[in-house]
Amino acid sequence: MTSFEQKLGEYKQLIDTDIESFAEQFVERTQKEFGMYPSEAVKAYQRFLTRGGKRIRGVLAMHTYFMFGGSDNQAALEIARAIEMLHAYILAVDDIQDRSESRRGGPTVHIDLKKYHIDHSLKRDAQHFGESIAMNAFLFGVHSALDVIANLGVSDELKVAAIKNVNKHFIGTAHGQTLDIFNEVVDVVSEEDVNNVLLWKTAFYTFANPMQLGAILAGADERALETLETFSMDAGRVYQITDDILGVFGDDEETGKHAKDDIIEGKRTILTLKAIENALAEDAAFLEKCLKNSELTDEAFERCKEIIKSSGALEYAQEEARAAAENAKKIVENIPGSEEDRAFLKSLIDLIEQRNK
Repeated sequence: MTSFEQKLGEYKQLIDTDIESFAEQFVERTQKEFGMYPSEAVKAYQRFLTRGGKRIRGVLAMHTYFMFGGSDNQAALEIARAIEMLHAYILAVDDIQDRSESRRGGPTVHIDLKKYHIDHSLKRDAQHFGESIAMNAFLFGVHSALDVIANLGVSDELKVAAIKNVNKHFIGTAHGQTLDIFNEVVDVVSEEDVNNVLLWKTAFYTFANPMQLGAILAGADERALETLETFSMDAGRVYQITDDILGVFGDDEETGKHAKDDIIEGKRTILTLKAIENALAEDAAFLEKCLKNSELTDEAFERCKEIIKSSGALEYAQEEARAAAENAKKIVENIPGSEEDRAFLKSLIDLIEQRNK
């Protein structure tokens, strides 16, 4: 039996190799058909797309495709490619909205293009140029991903079902992202608001979308898709809560983002919500003041972390992630497939949940 780590590594290597080849052809085709300047936008998107990441979404799409009886290796790679292209697109949008300057250990797409403006001594505002061209890069990124799905060697019926499923989940993701931004600026944020972001933004996008896409293209029935959706809700909760913990307590080099970003961006998460709710009044007021503070000092950030710990918010979040992980692993037992396939999904949940320890 192939070990979880070995299988995960094999999936990732296959996806990385495929994306490298596709991205190179993508740039060449753009340069030939549209010229130098449009190709610069594609190059920025390509640099971000090929920079790596964990490829969890692509792995899930491939795994469920094979799990539900898919047998075309090339189709599986193309499904993973489309998912990773969509992932790059949504991350790059998120980075503009969060004013993030780094991702995956390098510059975000709009900062990459801002640098191009500066390096080439172009006219007008470099920041606006970077964001504007990045938005165009996102557009051809998302539509090129859908084009990959539309050209898969499967029946038209399956392709239509696949694209409808992608659209459904990205509509949900857009609403989750919108709610996340509203949560940063309104006076009152409830635990329900935070949980809806976990479901709409993360569960839909990170788990339900890639898993159901792979399953649909392998011919899975409606009952199987419903089970995957149920699993995805808990899996997404594990992933996002863990991500929120790492966003404050993680190592910059390991996460690829600055540790202070989530506090500076004013993100309302289970961590900050529970800390403000449970901390001493003085500490709660201090943390509230630090949220959305672009000039947050290292000293203030360290105090924010201590407030989150002493209020019990960190422990609460870790327990919520643990409970969701256990529930997700129970639901896996109801997903059709081999025992080895189900064991892979359980191990993936363990890997995600253990990142916060």
